[in-house]
Amino acid sequence: MKRIAILIAAISSSVSMAQAQEELVCMPTPELEAALIDWYGETLVSQENSFTYVWASGVGGTWTLVTYEPDGTSCTLAHGQNWHPKLDTDLLLARLDLTKG
Repeated sequence: MKRIAILIAAISSSVSMAQAQEELVCMPTPELEAALIDWYGETLVSQENSFTYVWASGVGGTWTLVTYEPDGTSCTLAHGQNWHPKLDTDLLLARLDLTKG
């Protein structure tokens, strides 16, 4: 039973990562945060490094990887469905780079 749960978690993570879309959208930080909150119901869930944060709408919901620039703008690096707190951001970004054609 434990193996099945691990397999399901691995498949879910792979699907989530595969659904991630590269679409760089930049705007003033307050506007981007308001859009994530108002349009997607996302909240700040983790800090990946000093400039990169993950916003999500809860387990199984939407997620957005956001970079905060020193000039007061923020940009979305990736977004997707099926958020899970254990998603590895470095792996996610590596897989996005592999999908470039």
